[in-house]
Amino acid sequence: MDKTFSGILAAGALMASVPWLGLPAFYESFLYLICHWIILAMSWNILSGYSGYFSFGHGVFFGVGMYTTAGLAGKLDWPFLATLPLAALIPAVLGVLLGAVVFRVKAVRGELFALLTLAVTFVVATIIINTRIDGGPGVYLMSVSVPKLGPSQPSSMYLMVLIVAVITALIAYKVQQSKLGVGLFAIHDDEDVAEVMGVPTYRYKLLAFAISSALAGLAGGIHALFVQYVTVGETFNITVPLTVVLMSCLGGSRHWAGPAVGAVLITTMLYFFTAGNNPVMGKAVVGIVLIVVILFMPNGVMGFFLRRRAEQAARRSRDAEAGRAHAPPAAVQPEPPALQPSLPTFAPVATGEVLLQARGLSKAFKGVQALSDVDLQVYKGEILGLLGPNGSGKSTFINVVSGHYPATGGTYAFEGRELVGMAAHEVAQSGIARTYQIPRPFMHLTVLENVILSAMFGGASMNRQQATEEARRCLSFTGLAHKAESLPDDLNLHQRKFLELARALAARPRLVLLDEVLSGMTPSEIDEAIVLIRRIRDQGATIVFVEHVMRAVVALCDRVAVLNHGKLLAVGPMQQVMSDPAVVNAYLGKPHA
Repeated sequence: MDKTFSGILAAGALMASVPWLGLPAFYESFLYLICHWIILAMSWNILSGYSGYFSFGHGVFFGVGMYTTAGLAGKLDWPFLATLPLAALIPAVLGVLLGAVVFRVKAVRGELFALLTLAVTFVVATIIINTRIDGGPGVYLMSVSVPKLGPSQPSSMYLMVLIVAVITALIAYKVQQSKLGVGLFAIHDDEDVAEVMGVPTYRYKLLAFAISSALAGLAGGIHALFVQYVTVGETFNITVPLTVVLMSCLGGSRHWAGPAVGAVLITTMLYFFTAGNNPVMGKAVVGIVLIVVILFMPNGVMGFFLRRRAEQAARRSRDAEAGRAHAPPAAVQPEPPALQPSLPTFAPVATGEVLLQARGLSKAFKGVQALSDVDLQVYKGEILGLLGPNGSGKSTFINVVSGHYPATGGTYAFEGRELVGMAAHEVAQSGIARTYQIPRPFMHLTVLENVILSAMFGGASMNRQQATEEARRCLSFTGLAHKAESLPDDLNLHQRKFLELARALAARPRLVLLDEVLSGMTPSEIDEAIVLIRRIRDQGATIVFVEHVMRAVVALCDRVAVLNHGKLLAVGPMQQVMSDPAVVNAYLGKPHA
């Protein structure tokens, strides 16, 4: 059990002693409200803060939980505790059903997702008020017995909500530390890249939605007994989702404890001004605080401290670089240590064994034929250069093979397994990794976390500890070990390109697709990259190399394939292909007398 997990339990145990301290009941009611908002804010954050799918519909799951308990306990005389599992289950099912529809539509992101979830709130409220679930007058729970957990009824309510708040905090922390949390943060930064790197984005979003909805519903079930009178007007309004959004933004949505910090601060401020008969002033102060936070701490209180820590790490790395710059010449650019033999080794030349087979592979974009009936074989152990003028279909070939784009015709197989129709994360998990022509790191994850994600979700499918060790080896291999704790913003283009290589390598791929990895580099940086790519092949990876830098192609490639206007013109050794009349014509045009 780690220190944070133990700390949450210890804090919960300490808070549980309050009812036996002889304090006025006021404190129990106040602490109840704090715990209540902690549950709602942290549960919202598991979906919206972690994955970036901003929801204004959290109130609907809270309200469904309230009405589940109100209906079962208040109308059907169920024991209160027996209603709580259903108060969590029914909102979770609703969340999964909603997510199963909207998460399949790529256009429903950002503000569209937020508006859609808000609309669902009003739809559910209309159904409840016009059926026997409510019928108009609301539901009373005055006759429902409160389970005796403490010395008084208010203390029992407080202890119940405290237990759920502790459970919610433990879940939020464990989700953030788990493979699910890593995947959700990647979805937040760049969902398309996350999918291509092996994250099952659809499944992870559904799971996060289910957890978020269940915890909100559980909070609603307890709150129904606390207020003892449940109405649609008081339950399904904008107050709940708006408040939890403000709490999460204030505390910081990218840290599991951020929403709890925001909940404590806002609840305390509102309760202070309400007790002083200045509720309007309290709301105004909360608004001012949020404006200040947005202007000066846009990532919230916890985000501010996390950013400070990242800046300190970046400063230490800059100091280390400055120290190396003044070191003796032999120590200026040490040869990066060889990566551990984590990949299967085989001769770094073409073996004749087909690793990737494309047959009639085609891709069209609204009538524009980017690839047209491409037949191409990639042999195990080779570096195949993919050449052609701009717009010839080279990057499209990479995008189709990696699953970033679906093929519109033909098939392709990897190690004899057909990949057409497979999701991009399944392609990645089969043993294919890629880089992007313009680096696309996850900007809110550190350099180390970027590589850890690839090791966890790619073909290697490692646990967190194994992935961390592998990521550190890959960063050392690519010369980025000193940047491990920095954010991608602190890297130059050369370092970002090498981060792309480190991410691809951490997946332990059998096929690496390099998309113009040398573009934008200086001659000396290109020389470093050539050495690094050769060493990657020597570690056991087959490479498809899209590049315009011809000296790198000559230095690295066993064979080259030339594309033009989406068609394959020639394949073979460099000298043979470049003397082909069709290739000469594609590059230089037809001579005219």
